[in-house]
Formats: sequence, C-alpha cells, structure tokens
Amino acid sequence: MRALVFTSRNIKELLRNPLSYIFCLGLPLVMLIVMTLINASIPKPEISAEAEAFIDTSAIKATTVFNIDKLTPGIAVFGMTFIMLFCCISVSSDRSSSFLTRLYASPMKSTDFIVGYTLPFAIIAAGQFIITYIAGEIISLIVNGESLNIGYMLLGLPLAVPSMILFIGIGIFFGTLLNDKAAPGICSVFITAAAILGGIWMDIEAMGDAWVTICSCLPFYHSVKYARCILAGDFGGMVLPLTVTAIFALVIFAASALLFAHKSKADK
Repeated sequence: MRALVFTSRNIKELLRNPLSYIFCLGLPLVMLIVMTLINASIPKPEISAEAEAFIDTSAIKATTVFNIDKLTPGIAVFGMTFIMLFCCISVSSDRSSSFLTRLYASPMKSTDFIVGYTLPFAIIAAGQFIITYIAGEIISLIVNGESLNIGYMLLGLPLAVPSMILFIGIGIFFGTLLNDKAAPGICSVFITAAAILGGIWMDIEAMGDAWVTICSCLPFYHSVKYARCILAGDFGGMVLPLTVTAIFALVIFAASALLFAHKSKADK
C-alpha cells in the first residue's frame, strides 16, 4: 500500500511536468516521422545482377535501417532512454530536496521506494511503446501501403519489459549516486551511447567485426536487435539478444536497488 501511494505521487509529478510529454511521447514520434522522410528522400539506385558481383553493396544495405519495420522498434527502444533520463531526474531531485530524507522517518522500506519509482516510469514506457508502434503502423500504411504484423507488435510489448527495466534501473542508479545537477548530464551520455552503439541510426553489422564486438559488450545493441527480430518474426534470432538484455537488466536493477538501500541508511 505504501509503495502504491508513493507511485501515485510520482505519477502526478510526471503528469505535471510538460517536458515529460515532449521528450517521452512527442520526441520519439517526431524522430520516427523525420527519419521516414529522410529514408524516402534517399535515392534508390538500381543495380543489375551482373553489377552486384563487382560492387560493394554494404552501404546500400545500411540504408535499410531507416525502413519503417526496423525504424519503429529502434525508436521504441531509443524512446526508453528518455524514460531513463526523467527517472534519474526524479530520484536525484527528491534526494537533493530532502524529500526522501523526510520519508525515511516513515515506515516505508527501500523496496517501497524502488517500486514507487519503477511503476510510474514502466507505465509511461509502455504507453510510449504503444504510441510509437501505432504511429509506425500508420506510417507503414501511408508509405508502403502495407501493414506491420499486428501479432508481432502485440508480442513486442511484454517482451519489451527487460529493456524497460534496464533503462529504469540505470535511471535509479545514477539518480541515487549523483545529485540533481550532475545526474542529467551523465544520462545524456547514455542517451548518445544508446543511439550510436545500439544501431538505431546505422547498421552495426555493416561496420565490421570490431565494431560489432564493441557494441555486443553493451546492452543497447542487444535491446534494439531483439526488438527488431520480434517485429520481423525472427524468434530464433531474438533469443540471444533478449537473454543478454534480461541479464543486464537484472544486474543493473539489482545494483540500483542495493545502492538506494545503502544511501537511504546513510541518509537516515
């Protein structure tokens, strides 16, 4: 009950902040539309079968990352980085304002605080995911005259939970570790890293084995890859990246919970 009351408070705080609508809901949609327009403006060269034997087509294949069936899940995952940012700001602001210090005198436990921060942002992340996929479906019908696979889209929502937990865990971790001035800057670094190392705007496999190895050591690449595999119906290909993302999510979320519990005891 205490966790739900704290959850309700955090949801109200989010709804009062207009920036949460802009970054968490509006910006992913804008990026989806802009990248679709960019993809439509890229000329599609016609290469004969004879010429393909002598031409390196990797650069041409890399542009498929902007196709709506790959762009939609990529943007859906990238949008969660803004969830991470606002989660980080929320935790760090509460700590800096001594709000949490006053609550430490209440019967609330560390688990109540963690649940109270996790649930609101998980709800926002789910709403963001649904809106992004609906927009992707509409754009696909307009641009290609074809519908994305509805069944795979519905399956993608529950399977997106590891990615949600991953980014919320990162937000709680840095929100607990840093103050309200330093935390947003660090999260901005993670947003950039997720965009570059996650393969949202580029085809990682086309950039060479060394780059793939680097990206494979971080969860962002795996999170984007398994989201794309789900929408493509490649269930065999999603197993490994989904497993890696889930492991990263559990480790990071557990670390954030332990850090928060340690900090709460130190602040009492």
